[in-house]
Amino acid sequence: MFNLNRKPSVFGGTMIIAGTAIGAGMLALPTISAGMWIWYSLGLLVLTWSMMLLSSQALLEVNLHYNPGSSFHTLVLDNLGKFWNLINGLSVAFVLYILIYAYVSGGGSMVVHISMVALDYEPPKLIAGLFFALLLSGCVWWSTYVVDRFSIVMIGGMVLTFIFAMSGMLSEIKMSRLLDLNFDGNPYGIFVFVALSTYLTSFCFHASVPSLVKYFGKEPKKINQCLIYGTLIALFAYTIWNLACDGNIERTAFKDVIAAGGNVSHLIEAASLNLNGAFLLRMLEGFAFLAVATSFLGAGLGLFDYMADLCGFDDSRLGRTKTLIVAFAPPIIAGMIYPDGFLLAIGWAGLAATIWSVIIPALLLRANRIARAAQKAESQTNDFRVKGGNWTIYTLLVFGCVVGVCHILFVFDLLPMYK
Repeated sequence: MFNLNRKPSVFGGTMIIAGTAIGAGMLALPTISAGMWIWYSLGLLVLTWSMMLLSSQALLEVNLHYNPGSSFHTLVLDNLGKFWNLINGLSVAFVLYILIYAYVSGGGSMVVHISMVALDYEPPKLIAGLFFALLLSGCVWWSTYVVDRFSIVMIGGMVLTFIFAMSGMLSEIKMSRLLDLNFDGNPYGIFVFVALSTYLTSFCFHASVPSLVKYFGKEPKKINQCLIYGTLIALFAYTIWNLACDGNIERTAFKDVIAAGGNVSHLIEAASLNLNGAFLLRMLEGFAFLAVATSFLGAGLGLFDYMADLCGFDDSRLGRTKTLIVAFAPPIIAGMIYPDGFLLAIGWAGLAATIWSVIIPALLLRANRIARAAQKAESQTNDFRVKGGNWTIYTLLVFGCVVGVCHILFVFDLLPMYK
């Protein structure tokens, strides 16, 4: 029998962090980084990983000075006041809404792709996106338990298909493609800035930090290990994914993917031109579909609970129906109006995520340290301090501002996009 009272394990906490970080956002990485190609993309992965790990450790340091169970909302309200709490709440809501839209777009494109492969029939993108969204949002409406059961099955399938797909794709890497020996004259480094917000989105897991403090209690060493190991797993998965795509798809082929909106099915179609074997392609298609579906369920459940609490809807069928409409109607309608916005939406999510996962943790750390210094708080045995002193705070603020500014410049077409 399972011992429900057993102590939390570092392995379990690591899986929470890795599972939260890894999702459909990774599907956008090869496309958004096509301009800067492999070496710059790997460098940006390491930079983003280190910044997001630092910001999560900053949040952990602050969280440890509160009772386990204190939420992100409590930390921001207590340390930064009502204004920043409002900004934080709006940022979280925006990220969830825009991610749901991205997953409707990506899921609909995969339904179209799978239908064409299996049935030789191309359904309208509007219908495909609607079918995908209604099916999964219905699971969220029914109960959290249904989401739990579906997620376990799909995450297991996602892991297996990822292993099969990556083992096959890595074995078929062409060094001439990976090293871009057929250089088309476009520089590499200039395209780094447009990818910043998308890369940041792929390492977002910070809402899980208060959950880990609640789960472990005040055990900073174990929680910090979970943050490090979990993010390293995500870094490894993204590195393998970028290597596999860049080694199998010509750099110039990404121009067509980007021109078509950068949706998931477009990336799969580009990869299929260079893959040998139907099994490998089916595994890649299965991984892409499951990645989008599990991400939809995770973000959808978070948005559903957030809006139910914000609007005061009860847990009756009528109350859950009201929550369903408020939470899912806007992104589903947007997905039907503009079905090819996956890549753009992931970038916008990164802009909002920059606020609550980088800038606000840095401001929280600064305010909390000032408050504790004023109170002359004595050091405790379980105290945890982020390495780098005040330089960590300033580094995170600069990084967050650079990401935000770069995305805004990109929106106004003031940054170059590889196309």
